Amino acid sequence: MSRNKKSKRDGAASGASQRQLRVGELVRHALAGLLARGDVHDPVIEGHLITIPEVRMSPDLRLATVYVIPLAGRDADEVIAALDRNKKFLRGEVSHEINLKFAPDLRFHIDDRFEEAERIDKLLRSPAVQRDLEKDDE
Repeated sequence: MSRNKKSKRDGAASGASQRQLRVGELVRHALAGLLARGDVHDPVIEGHLITIPEVRMSPDLRLATVYVIPLAGRDADEVIAALDRNKKFLRGEVSHEINLKFAPDLRFHIDDRFEEAERIDKLLRSPAVQRDLEKDDE
């Protein structure tokens, strides 16, 4: 295997390409606009404020993994089910707003990074950790 091919493959494995990041951001903005304007006529979606912090694209740009957070994390499963029900409509609208060769298939997941960060923060503030930190200071 030539040196150039190996380094190119290794670079792609370590993270998303600039194109993946750019297209993911375009998809995120398109979906956020649809939800903000109320273009999706579903009672569950209309009854929730939904944030889309990230969209990750596959290397071939045919699959978009959309991470969502309903306000206060309530009814997360219902929101994902509602987005899945309206996936075909959302895909069509995204394809009208973004000029791509193929409209990406959308997969919705709950973004649990904030919950994980909160769990770690609570752990760091626990009395046991504080006691260990005080021992290190001595």
